[in-house]
Amino acid sequence: MLVEIFLESYSKAPREIILDLDVTDDLVHGRQEEAFFNPYYRGYCYAPLYIFCGKHLLVAKLRASNVDPAAGALSELQRVIKQIQMRWDKVKIVVRGDSAYSREDIMSWCESQIGVDYVFGLAQNSRLLQLSQSIKYRASLDYSKKLQTVVEFFETLFTPSDDLKKEATALINSSVWYCSLDYKTLESWSRHRRVVSKVEYSAEGVNTRFVVTSLPTSKVTPGRLYTEKYCPRGQMENCFKEQKLEMKSDRTSTHTFAGNQLRLWFSSIAYILINALREKGLAKTEFRNAQVGTIRTKLLKLGAIITISSRKVLIAISNTCLYKDIFVVVYKCLSQLPKHSLMMT
Repeated sequence: MLVEIFLESYSKAPREIILDLDVTDDLVHGRQEEAFFNPYYRGYCYAPLYIFCGKHLLVAKLRASNVDPAAGALSELQRVIKQIQMRWDKVKIVVRGDSAYSREDIMSWCESQIGVDYVFGLAQNSRLLQLSQSIKYRASLDYSKKLQTVVEFFETLFTPSDDLKKEATALINSSVWYCSLDYKTLESWSRHRRVVSKVEYSAEGVNTRFVVTSLPTSKVTPGRLYTEKYCPRGQMENCFKEQKLEMKSDRTSTHTFAGNQLRLWFSSIAYILINALREKGLAKTEFRNAQVGTIRTKLLKLGAIITISSRKVLIAISNTCLYKDIFVVVYKCLSQLPKHSLMMT
């Protein structure tokens, strides 16, 4: 149903969509079924798996916290992508996630599908660092050149000293270089794959990161791949914030695992409803980019007189309400939606 609601929210099929996978923690305080201590989250918790497309929630699967971070990810991807492609047979799909999902089974399945690509974070190792030595050397030269230029300028104005170099580092940006590598693990990967290396050189030292992708260099350069395809996955953290802090998705406090999964779905539907209101009803208002909590506090948590008759329910809000003009705009926007979209909203 979550995927169906997502599909219905579009008036026509998009050219490309990006599916973000990630896991978060739902801390528990009791003896709930399937709750275990997780050393990463430092507490007893569940570890639900989420799949988002932008701000649209497609999957909220409750899991025990003692499982692999990628457990169940492939089966959920297969189910969701199949459902999407049945409606949108020409859409291009990019699957995105951190290094927990750069697994052979997930990558090889994506490679076997038409119109499905992936970009995943990749944990660094000695071989990857060795392969990226040349780009690291270029980044260090570039940073040293920029630093030396500023230092020489300072020396024309002030007495040369060691402090000038420290002052100069505050005025220059770090040097960031990218390159593509042809890489295969010794045992776990079945084939060579494209790995993009990002090397950032600054006064604090060097920071090297890697991503693995099925997108070829001819379609997207290393720099664009990292900055435009991979880095925006950080937006998912805002979705987690809205889900957990404002929709209370971590209220998984019943004893049974099935009951807690139902609670997670309830909060997911609540999030979807508010997000639909934000996208369909508030698009032309000051709340078009507001967070879910802001919308709830300012538009929904209002004092009102409710009158119920056999024909209608009348909600009378004070005439001095600060956002009464917003309600008028929302009503007009929702009234103009197609019937099936209005039912989803």
